[in-house]
Amino acid sequence: MELNINYILNSLSSMLPEITITLTLALIVTVDLFLGNNKKLLPYIAIAGMFVAGYFVIEQFGMNGFASVPVGGKGMLVVDSFGAYFKLLILFASIIVVLFSLSSKEIIENSDRHGEYYTLIFGMILGMFLMVSASDLILLYLAIELVSLSSYVLAGFAKNTMRNAEASLKYIIYGGVSSGIMLFGISIIFGITGSTNLYEINSLIQAPQFQGLVGLLAGILIFVGIGYKISAAPFHFWTPDVYEGAPITITAYLSIASKAAGFALLIRFIKITFIDSVDLQGYWTLVNVIDWQSFIILISILTMTLGNFSALWQNNLKRMLAYSSIAHAGYILLGIAVLSNQGIIAVLIYFAIYAFMNLGAFFIVMLISNKTGGEDMDDYDGLGYTSPLLGVSLTIFLVSLTGLPPTAGFIGKLYLFLALVDAKMIVVAIIALLNSVVSLYYYIRVLKHIYLARPDSTTVSIIPNVGNTILLLVLLLPIIIFGVYFSPLAELAKSSIALFGF
Repeated sequence: MELNINYILNSLSSMLPEITITLTLALIVTVDLFLGNNKKLLPYIAIAGMFVAGYFVIEQFGMNGFASVPVGGKGMLVVDSFGAYFKLLILFASIIVVLFSLSSKEIIENSDRHGEYYTLIFGMILGMFLMVSASDLILLYLAIELVSLSSYVLAGFAKNTMRNAEASLKYIIYGGVSSGIMLFGISIIFGITGSTNLYEINSLIQAPQFQGLVGLLAGILIFVGIGYKISAAPFHFWTPDVYEGAPITITAYLSIASKAAGFALLIRFIKITFIDSVDLQGYWTLVNVIDWQSFIILISILTMTLGNFSALWQNNLKRMLAYSSIAHAGYILLGIAVLSNQGIIAVLIYFAIYAFMNLGAFFIVMLISNKTGGEDMDDYDGLGYTSPLLGVSLTIFLVSLTGLPPTAGFIGKLYLFLALVDAKMIVVAIIALLNSVVSLYYYIRVLKHIYLARPDSTTVSIIPNVGNTILLLVLLLPIIIFGVYFSPLAELAKSSIALFGF
């Protein structure tokens, strides 16, 4: 009994970030209940809770253990630097989105439901934290459902136009189908192994009598559920409609936090479940059940190509950034396809940079939409002259999204291409490079409207207030700094995978 109590106490101490998020969620509900129409405190309570959770997450760097009930000596929740890295990324995106919300016209107009808004965001954070650390298929599925249910409601939060309800409905339909397919895959794995713990499954699938064909089917079905979360083709169909219809703050949140959790889950699922060995150069040898490398390369090329070519025809900025987000998911998948520690380091660096540049682009879209009420490219005509700060900032964010020097986006793609070249995947690297060239066209289209179209009497002048200017600089300066001095970020990424998976 004493051992059990000690284990429970140790598990709770390892889950302090999740406990903090849960307590903050409860506090937001309580404050909202008792203060009634006074919602001004809620965002500040939310930010304070995130900072406290962030403190506990930072303490998890360098740790390598488990929380929750052990199965075969391994728990359901992994506590390690890899998980801490993604949790920090999720918290950063969450704090930025809460700050976005303070200025968002769509959110301000629905002030009577701010309690529900921040509660659902914390529900997503809790689910994403569990996704990042889950080493059990049941917990993994429950975490995805927690994130999905919260995001379904947030996608239709504004209710100002029909497209909000449409976004929420499409999200639910696609999410329900993908979750069902994933659950079917989990049931197959459980049926043939008798376990849902990833570490235990790894030892069981290495047995000679394991049925590889059934394992292949189960693995692909589980990937469907994860592919839906990361907007990988052909599971991406929900993304453009939901990104366009949801409030801009939620669109930005889904493009970073939800996608980061999905990629962390995919990496951990493959690394733990199918790993056989890791050589001295850091390359993985996987159990011969699924040819993950060929499968992910195929999905990656399909995702980036479809995302980039679909973005060429978009006139709505949110919809264009949605397809851009799909394309970037394709690039990041290539880092996983390398099946090496170097590839995962590239993924971690890419995601940190992607968070700054994508959140920055959506922030400017939100500020312009607040003033003009539109999101089409024509609404950006001449803004480089009337709103120089926003024009220059958006230019830097879009150049970085393209991957051009001297911005940080170039560093993200550089590490990715280096990992591909080291793995002798030259053809794949060339395909990714050509896709980057295609992406340059639709980003340049936006700049054409900003600088080559002359302002007229309808062109507005947007001067952000002090708070928004500071927030813009917080997102903008790292894009410039990491473009020339990226060593600290690279070292953090390398240290975050030092003990990963073992």
